[in-house]
Amino acid sequence: MKVSKSRTNLSRPRTRKASLNRRALLTLLIGGPGGILVIGGATRIISSSAQTVDESKKVTLYKEPQCGCCEGYAGYLRSNGFAVTIVPTHDLRLLDEKYGIATDLQPCHISIIGGYVVGGHLPIEVVNPLLSEKPQITGITLPGMPMGSPGMNGEKSAPFRIYEIGKDNHKVYAVV
Repeated sequence: MKVSKSRTNLSRPRTRKASLNRRALLTLLIGGPGGILVIGGATRIISSSAQTVDESKKVTLYKEPQCGCCEGYAGYLRSNGFAVTIVPTHDLRLLDEKYGIATDLQPCHISIIGGYVVGGHLPIEVVNPLLSEKPQITGITLPGMPMGSPGMNGEKSAPFRIYEIGKDNHKVYAVV
């Protein structure tokens, strides 16, 4: 039996021809002027719909694993537009040392916000100016766990004294 030459050649060129057409089309769409429009349009769609968090609104909060008031403070920050990542640790004293926080000014927890060290249960009306004014300090701290501060139960009994973290550790940054 003799195989027809035209029949064998018919199946291969069609497949090959179809793949070349797809390749040519993809080359035009991606690499040609049409591709720029398609990619440009897709980029515009992605960038306008993607929600990005402002870097100054990202928070890493280091806390003792069992501390519930720190969770309360994280919730307070979230309700004020911050994206909070909690890192449980038993090494808070080492972090205090690393960032230069004096022993008598040590906070309940340490947050890193917008490149600043923010120690303790600081009110947002102190944190926001820190981030916008960008002073040349390491950060600020509210020592201890004062009642009535954000994330803490109870009523505020006295103004909060907030200190700078820097060369002069006992310099008052704000009183609120």
